[in-house]
Amino acid sequence: MANIMVRKSADGGLSFYLPKRDIEDSIISIEFDTPEKWGGEIRLGNGGIYYIDPIPAPARLPISVRARRVDGVE
Repeated sequence: MANIMVRKSADGGLSFYLPKRDIEDSIISIEFDTPEKWGGEIRLGNGGIYYIDPIPAPARLPISVRARRVDGVE
């Protein structure tokens, strides 16, 4: 598992950043996006898929969370 940062991008969407590998990309979709449950499978613009254990929606962004890579795309 890796520590990642999720933040709002300039266009109002979500942005993914993996500091250890200096990977930054836009989040295309997030499995759960409600106040009670946020996270799950996230898909990136480059085709990568990561999994964040669902948590209550963060009060503000950016947020650092642990994520597991589901596929081999980077």
